[in-house]
Amino acid sequence: MQKLSKDKVLSGDLPRHIAIIMDGNGRWARGKSLPRIAGHKEGINSVREITRICGEIGIEYLTLFTFSTENWNRPPKEVSALMKLLFTTINLEIKKLNKENVRFSIIGDLKDLPENTMKGLKNGANLTRNNNGLTLTLALNYGSRQEIIGAIKLIVKKVKSGKILLEDIDQKLFSNSLYTSSMPDPDLLIRTSGEHRLSNFLLWQSAYTEIYMTEKYWPDFREADLFDAILDFQARERRFGKVSSQI
Repeated sequence: MQKLSKDKVLSGDLPRHIAIIMDGNGRWARGKSLPRIAGHKEGINSVREITRICGEIGIEYLTLFTFSTENWNRPPKEVSALMKLLFTTINLEIKKLNKENVRFSIIGDLKDLPENTMKGLKNGANLTRNNNGLTLTLALNYGSRQEIIGAIKLIVKKVKSGKILLEDIDQKLFSNSLYTSSMPDPDLLIRTSGEHRLSNFLLWQSAYTEIYMTEKYWPDFREADLFDAILDFQARERRFGKVSSQI
């Protein structure tokens, strides 16, 4: 059955860029009477599998909402455990990602991350920078509103310094001022756990993104679920403001 789904996915137009809001780790753990960190640890297995499958079927970009600017408001013990888990996971996985030709990158305000975590992330990005397979991007200490404000400040600074004119400001220039300037906008955004909101993730970039919601918690989201999301995407008509007869 899974092979049939994979074959069907490969027979259609694949999204170039998939973005995922990985939600529900804590609720998954609570449902099994486990500590919240157990949910985050199991979620890594989902990351590992979804990354592998995306690489295998030819997805070009996979962006994972890993830690938001608002997540600092969680209990300090959980935040500390998450940072340690992130550091450990990157150190364990980066050589394998490099071997699989994955290019690893990060978006977000990294300066607030623990020094050892930030160093590990930058080392991973540097190690894989010349790879040309799947681009795996982690959004860390990321908030889309903050990203947009940062882009505005950057553009204003360039206008004030005379590097650009006010008339030069357009959508392309603004997009090129965002963290995501080196990648296309997401074609498909997946959110797990049954929530129906974007939670300050890729707001500008998702203007024409197809959004897929699933009730499954992230630790339970695996290959078959990814194929279901892609098949749903392939069944949609993307009009970008046009009418069906113009497509």
